[in-house]
Amino acid sequence: MDLYEALQSRRSVRKYKPDPVPEDKLQNLMNAARIAPSWSNRQCWKFIVVRDRERKKQLAESMPEKNPARKAVAETAPVVIVLCADPKASGKQDGKDYYLLDAGLAMQQLMLAAHAEGFGTCWIAWFDEAKAKEACSVPKDQRIVGLTPLGVPEKQPSEKPRKDLSEIVYAEQWGKPL
Repeated sequence: MDLYEALQSRRSVRKYKPDPVPEDKLQNLMNAARIAPSWSNRQCWKFIVVRDRERKKQLAESMPEKNPARKAVAETAPVVIVLCADPKASGKQDGKDYYLLDAGLAMQQLMLAAHAEGFGTCWIAWFDEAKAKEACSVPKDQRIVGLTPLGVPEKQPSEKPRKDLSEIVYAEQWGKPL
């Protein structure tokens, strides 16, 4: 799949077929995340691949009942990826914690690679971090930045509306149209 096609057609998937994710494909996806850019090449991220049904249920229990991805984590996705980052292993410059950006870049690369391979994902940030840490034995000094279910989509969700470029891109200064 062409990069621009992947960028345009990737969607958040919350319903999955029970098909397993082959180990070689999973390795490719994790490698895509591994080679993501990071501030000062610090690579502060770690990933936990969760396949165990009980552990996935524990992760789902860390999510509010209203979270639309909860069922995917608990029941339908064959894999859940837990994205962790070490704030001390990254950097902080001008009050900005780069571990959040670095981890997000790694997850985005994983998600785009997954889409290119025919898998679905869904960025999840609405969860109780302490409960999620307990479910996966994550050390106190690490942060869980996000989760994603991973698997073959039951169906491809429709495109969501996006803002027009004129609403988000300026030339030279704030508010000046490009």
